Amino acid sequence: MYGSRTILEESAITPSDNSLFPHTDWIIGNHSDELTPWLPVIAARSSYSCRFFVLPCCFFSFFGKFNRKSSKKTQYREYLDFVLEVGDRCGFLVEEDCLRIPSTKRVCLIGKSRSYSPEEEAQADARRTRYISSHAGDSTTSDTAPGTCHHDEGRIDGDVTSDCSNRSPQTHHGNWIAGFRPRDKVEPIRNCVSLPRDFIDKVVLQVAQLLLGSGAGEKVRVSIDGAEHLWNRGGSLPIREVAEVLDKETLQRLKNECGGLQTLFRNNHQVFQVMNAMVSIRDWSQESQTATERRKRESKRKLSADALKRRLCWFHLNHPDGCPRATNHCPYAHGAEELRPSAVPKKHRL
Repeated sequence: MYGSRTILEESAITPSDNSLFPHTDWIIGNHSDELTPWLPVIAARSSYSCRFFVLPCCFFSFFGKFNRKSSKKTQYREYLDFVLEVGDRCGFLVEEDCLRIPSTKRVCLIGKSRSYSPEEEAQADARRTRYISSHAGDSTTSDTAPGTCHHDEGRIDGDVTSDCSNRSPQTHHGNWIAGFRPRDKVEPIRNCVSLPRDFIDKVVLQVAQLLLGSGAGEKVRVSIDGAEHLWNRGGSLPIREVAEVLDKETLQRLKNECGGLQTLFRNNHQVFQVMNAMVSIRDWSQESQTATERRKRESKRKLSADALKRRLCWFHLNHPDGCPRATNHCPYAHGAEELRPSAVPKKHRL
C-alpha cells in the first residue's frame, strides 16, 4: 500500500512548536476531535506551502467543548462555519466540499492556498494568535494565551517552505495552550460494561427493589400457561430520586462512567425501562399493539432459536412474582438447565 520510503509513525499531538511539520505538504484530520480547530493553525505555522484537509466530526473549540451561539443553525452547520472561520483567520482560502461516504458528517474543509504573501507571515501569525486568544473565554480549560510562531521570512533554495525551528513562543515549553491533553492512545471504555458484574447486579437489584416497593406500584394480571397470576410491576421514579438513595461510593463509581446511572439502566433493558428521565420495571407482559411493534415482533420470531436462552432471566431469579412470561415465550433462560452456549466465538488477542 505504501512505498518503502514511507515512514508511518503513531504519536500524540499537542498544539506546540514541537508539533510542526515544515517538510509536509498536507495536514489531514479525520475524526481529529480536540485537534480539529488546531489543524489549520498547525498547517499555517508548519510552512507557507503546507495545506490542510479536515473532516469535522465531534465538536471542539480551541479550549474545550464547542459552545453554540446561534439557534438558527444546526450544531453541525455552526461548527463547520467555526472551523471554516479558523482556516480563514489562519490565512487560508478555505474551500468546502461534500465527500461521497456513508456518513451524516461528510462535509470537508480544505485550505490549499493563502490569502497573504510569504513576506507577510509575521503579521499573519500575529493575527492568528489574537484570534485564538479571543476564544479563551469560550471555555475554562485554559488560563494562558496561545504562543506565537515566528517563521523565518527567507526562502530555502528558492522554495516557499519556511524554517520553523527558531521562534519565541509565549507559553511554557513552546505550547500554544496551557493544559491541553491529547486523547489517550487506548481510550478507556466508560459505558458501564467494564464495571464488575457483582457491582452491577447489586445496583440493579437495589433499584428494582426500590421500584417494586414504591407506593405507586400495582399488581397486574398476567396469564402464564393458561393460568392467571397477579404480578407486581412496581412504580416509576425520577432517576434523580433513585440516585439520592444510592450510597456515595456507588454513585461516584457510576458518575465516572459516561451517562452514569441512566447508562446502567439502558444496559440492563431486560429489567428497566427509561422514559422522560423516569425509570420503571419493564413489564414484558404488556406488548404494544402499534404496527411498528408488531413488525418488530414478527422480525424477532424469524430469528433462529439458537439466538435465545443465552442469559438467565432476571425476573425468574429475582422478582418476587417470578417472570411474567411462560418459559417458552421468554427469550431468557428460566434456570441454568435452559442456558445455551454462546454462538459467538471469543476474540483472541494476537
